[in-house]
Amino acid sequence: MSAFRILVVGAGFSGAVIARELAEKIGCRVLVIDSRDHVAGNCHTERDAKTGVMLHKYGAHIFHTEREDVWNYVRRYSEFGPYLHRVRASTPRGVFGLPLNLMTINHFFDRRFSPAEAQAFIATLADPAIGEPRNFEEQALKFVGRELYETFFYGYTKKQWGCEPRELSASILKRLPVRFNYDDSYFGDRFQGIPVDGYTAIVERLLAHENIEVKLGAPWQAGLGAEFAHVIFTGPIDHYYNHRFGRLGYRTMYWDQSTHRGDYQGTSVMNYPDPAVPFTRIVEHKHFAPWESHEQTAVFTEYSKETTEADVPFYPKSLAPDKVLLAKYLDLARDETQVSFLGRLATYRYLDMHQVVAEALDFAPVLAEAIRQKKPRPVLPKW
Repeated sequence: MSAFRILVVGAGFSGAVIARELAEKIGCRVLVIDSRDHVAGNCHTERDAKTGVMLHKYGAHIFHTEREDVWNYVRRYSEFGPYLHRVRASTPRGVFGLPLNLMTINHFFDRRFSPAEAQAFIATLADPAIGEPRNFEEQALKFVGRELYETFFYGYTKKQWGCEPRELSASILKRLPVRFNYDDSYFGDRFQGIPVDGYTAIVERLLAHENIEVKLGAPWQAGLGAEFAHVIFTGPIDHYYNHRFGRLGYRTMYWDQSTHRGDYQGTSVMNYPDPAVPFTRIVEHKHFAPWESHEQTAVFTEYSKETTEADVPFYPKSLAPDKVLLAKYLDLARDETQVSFLGRLATYRYLDMHQVVAEALDFAPVLAEAIRQKKPRPVLPKW
């Protein structure tokens, strides 16, 4: 067994994958700590006592990836049930499918467009005065025009991010395609599914190794890493530095939970882009597991708000002031030799689960080799 002892801060996917890889591949003794009373971070799942439904406690999580190695890796730790994510949007003009697709376009404009006709029509709606979009709003107006933007994107985005869409990066909208066919699946990746026994079970199995010790209810504190050969930090990077330059901006979410009989809304996720509606979406969790049958249903009405010190951070806002702060923290991070920063919070990026797993898998052999060679440690994964 290796004499090296590693501290991993955070028991989400980033921390669990890197801990498992180091413990398994080079025999490091790894201590994983987390401030919460459960593993899996924001991917945590648990059975609802009232309904028996598997709940995604911190919002909807669907695993999807183009990387076959990532898909095979997570399936080592759980069976995945087949699931294609389909999102609906409830608007004052009716209920439509998202992302925008040929059915949405024909329904919204009461037309019978062919794919080519729809593409030509949408092109006429785009704002020709916009060259390279500078922000979210310009990206949308150049992409789909004002009517579709205001119906499906403006209100939802303002509620989700707590600011005018023109303050956000154009890159956020680039994640949302327009399809000129009737494909209404939300993600286009080859491999998609949801673990039949939940995400928490995957993380528990990842951490079930003789070289790994897990301590829950154990928050990070400065100085904890002194007795370890290396620290892998997956929490907020500004928290690691005790918010020396200020707090990075995040949005967080909270939910009103209710129980009903039967089927509440007929789909897993219904968005509410209307600015007059205070919440962003309603999530009905039993639809994430179509292979199960439940007489009752668990419904989460989701709200977004600014993150305070007491809240769990979800989405990095990455507004102009945040980018200035982040640059300062990254300068500090690059000078570290005994600490690596890994994952969504530690690198202040919006990452899906598959990206988090992929990054940890790619980073693990680099870090392992540095540990073997007793050389200065790599600090940040490749961006």
